[in-house]
Amino acid sequence: MARVVVIGDLMTDAVARAFYPLARGSDTPASVITYGGGSGANVAAWLAIEGTETTFVGRRGSDITGRTREMELMGYGIDSRLVMDPERPTGTCVVMITHRGDRTMLSDPGANARLQPEDLPRDVFGPDGHLHVSGFTLINESSRRAARMALRMARESGMSISVDGGSHAPLERAGAENFLDWTSGTRLLLVNLDEAAVLTGRDDPEAAAKVLTAWYPNVVIKLGDAGALWASKTRDDLVSVPAEPVEPAPESIGAGDAFIAGFLPPWLAGKHPKDSLAYAQRLAARALQQPGARPDLGDS
Repeated sequence: MARVVVIGDLMTDAVARAFYPLARGSDTPASVITYGGGSGANVAAWLAIEGTETTFVGRRGSDITGRTREMELMGYGIDSRLVMDPERPTGTCVVMITHRGDRTMLSDPGANARLQPEDLPRDVFGPDGHLHVSGFTLINESSRRAARMALRMARESGMSISVDGGSHAPLERAGAENFLDWTSGTRLLLVNLDEAAVLTGRDDPEAAAKVLTAWYPNVVIKLGDAGALWASKTRDDLVSVPAEPVEPAPESIGAGDAFIAGFLPPWLAGKHPKDSLAYAQRLAARALQQPGARPDLGDS
């Protein structure tokens, strides 16, 4: 099984779930719980808990929160390569969940935005590994140089590469043409339908997938309740699988990160895309049934 190196964001998620419609200008009863988060760190955690040798490269603050987040990563068995930022705090994301279950994220990247090319450990790049770059690290202007350097080092060392789309709103602000240029040489792109639409201008998932295969040899589009599909530059047919029927936990977040972690190992091992998609959906379903965005260590 290939070693996976994840370059990405480490965050604290403050998940606030409102019990009633938001009372603007006043108080609304809610539950507020903090969890370890960050798309890149979440992918690394799910990979490690499922038995993949995983290295996570990122940046944290010199605060107690950062120390806690790093200890969590080590608890999953991750080879943590975090650089401590002397000025910026560990990143934080406020996840607002309405009484109807709609989710809105308010993100302060903090130390994540300071990731520098010199923060990248040279020893993790080699032909025996796979690099996954979190889209947030690439989209954020302050960490982009580091992300692009990681992609270049991976290409030069013969690693296979995957990238995810981050989130559709910041992806749109960064610009579709820019993102396609920055990720040139990537073997696998993983996006949801909103991100695919930003990159292609197509709302139909099959049409978007076929457009994206002009840039990427392999494309996976996550379709939420409708499942997921895979497309390849070398094949005309699309492979799709349905989502697993589950009742999501009220504070569940990060199922898309679990999906990525479920897809990569079987795909890297040469399994059929249908098998890789099916395993990805199983891991996403598991994520949906628990609070927070990381695996519950008590269930491991």
